[in-house]
Amino acid sequence: MTSAAPPPPAPPTPDRPPGGSGDPRAAAGLALGGTLMIVYGLFGVFQGIAAIANDEVYTSFGDYVFTFDLTAWGWIHLIVGVLVAAAGFGLFTGAPWARITGAVVVGLALIANFIWLPYQPFWSIIMIVTGLFVLWSVFNYRSSSTV
Repeated sequence: MTSAAPPPPAPPTPDRPPGGSGDPRAAAGLALGGTLMIVYGLFGVFQGIAAIANDEVYTSFGDYVFTFDLTAWGWIHLIVGVLVAAAGFGLFTGAPWARITGAVVVGLALIANFIWLPYQPFWSIIMIVTGLFVLWSVFNYRSSSTV
């Protein structure tokens, strides 16, 4: 007489979504950070195009340490904007390089916008605050594999 062995127990269900964060607010913050990176990058691209296309769009008030031609600033904002938007798209795909690359290029964008203050003070402050939130959301996201 043989008895059938009981079936193995079902694996426990994870408390956290796979590849996601234990805190849904952090995952939402990362999604918002990715969205803001794309918007931030697009604004940088438009800002750069405006400075490249027509130097009279922006004016400078006085002499500053960082004196670049507005066309050079336009190229800087254009290139950094493209990199920020690309990293923002990378966050949505879950690419492992996107968080670190995003943090680096957003840091560069923060520096560029700080130096850009004499040309567009109000807009630069908005971009700096947005960039700081993006950095916060990227650094506060923890995947389930690291916890």
